[in-house]
Amino acid sequence: MIAKTTRLDLAKALLEKPLDAAQIAAYLLANGRTADLEPLMRDIVQLRAQQGIVEATVVTAHPLDAASRAQAEAQVKTVFPDAKHIILNESLQPDVIGGLRLEFPAQQLDLTVRSKLSKFKQLTTA
Repeated sequence: MIAKTTRLDLAKALLEKPLDAAQIAAYLLANGRTADLEPLMRDIVQLRAQQGIVEATVVTAHPLDAASRAQAEAQVKTVFPDAKHIILNESLQPDVIGGLRLEFPAQQLDLTVRSKLSKFKQLTTA
């Protein structure tokens, strides 16, 4: 009987020898592990963070200009001080009133105006 490869071992192998999305999907399908796709991607992003490569999604109402991008990178550094390389993916969502939200695989940092107003409301009504 062949032992099942753990998700973490698979993530480590994919970091060493990257495959394209079709190859990863084919492997997961062939082995009946399609439910592992999202957790596998989180594992890969976490392993990359341990290597100093941090990827985050920046959610804003408008495209980032150079100053906003620099501020977002500075905020990422507060969460991952050992980051050597920061990759920011932008997601435009018009319902974001102002500010930005940084989304990481296992957490998020909400710096939107809506979040700040909500916190203020909780403090003043407590």
